[in-house]
Amino acid sequence: MRILGFLFLACFLGRDARLAMAFTGTFGINYGRIADNIPSPDKVVTLLKAAKIKNVRIYDADHSVLNAFKGTGLELVIGLPNGYVKEMSTNADHALSWVKDNVEAFLPDTHIVGIAVGNEILGGGDNDLSQALLGAVKNIYNATKKLGIDRVVQISTAHSQAVFINSYPPSNCTFKEDVAQLMKPLLEFFSQIGSPFCLNAYPFLAYTYNVGKIDINYALFQPNKGIDDVKTDLHYDNLLDAQIDAAYAALEDAGFKKMEVIITETGWASHGDQSEPAATPSNARTYHYNLRKRLAKRKGTPLRPKHVLKAYIFALFNEDSKPGAGSEKYYGLFKADGSISYDLGFPGLKSSSASSPYVSFK
Repeated sequence: MRILGFLFLACFLGRDARLAMAFTGTFGINYGRIADNIPSPDKVVTLLKAAKIKNVRIYDADHSVLNAFKGTGLELVIGLPNGYVKEMSTNADHALSWVKDNVEAFLPDTHIVGIAVGNEILGGGDNDLSQALLGAVKNIYNATKKLGIDRVVQISTAHSQAVFINSYPPSNCTFKEDVAQLMKPLLEFFSQIGSPFCLNAYPFLAYTYNVGKIDINYALFQPNKGIDDVKTDLHYDNLLDAQIDAAYAALEDAGFKKMEVIITETGWASHGDQSEPAATPSNARTYHYNLRKRLAKRKGTPLRPKHVLKAYIFALFNEDSKPGAGSEKYYGLFKADGSISYDLGFPGLKSSSASSPYVSFK
């Protein structure tokens, strides 16, 4: 049946099929698992389906997750962890084996629609890893092509805002000089295979690191006076749109005006350290509630009004084992037991019975 299903998928796509697209709709979520107390993958599937969240990203290719997603219709982007990037860059055979074992073996029953090669590598300070990224991307892509799944599975990599300089106002943004040397050939390859520019954008972090300089209402999509970009004569009433258009400005400066920007991570922490006073359940709820309304409008940004905004929320669960600032453990829309962190209209898993496959719609 798996072979028949795959043949059907191949016939459906046809010879003139469009390049692979890993995101349908506008709303997705990151299913992070740096925790020892979150629900099992099968219960996560129940939660996602009840919440009507179709687009999901994970940061590895854990087979327990891939098996749990079989036959669910959920669309999954898997990750090649940073620790594998150097190996995949230098060894095409290993890249082929990895794609065979972690992607092809699960298609089409598990709807794997993308592979994210590494996360926030450029601008991260590891020069050797940065140098290896393009080679890994090419080898993973070539593996999908060799296996005949390149029109089913999209290849990408996500960037932090550390790749930019002069991002205020948005039209001033460019790639940092040391990053640009590696970014431009990567973008050239992605433009050839039809992949978007994937950005992790956090108004929460921008506000936290610039308290007194940024209006919190501007960060939370609440009514505010906004900012004006004199160069483009565009007005911004929220920080996320400005962050996205800064990325578009950098892409245009680098010669890639037509490339789409997709938000692969954005969120707001509900708790944090004393140095993170904006990390409250109220602010987190406000950000995510307003972001969902923003995405539901299916509109673009001031600079790219025709490019419908797409965003993966970070994250599905609070993750108690994450290192770093206190806020890192509290980005979840759901608590570890599957109950909601704050009310966004999503159902949560019943916490009264860990074995219950049902959800509470309270």
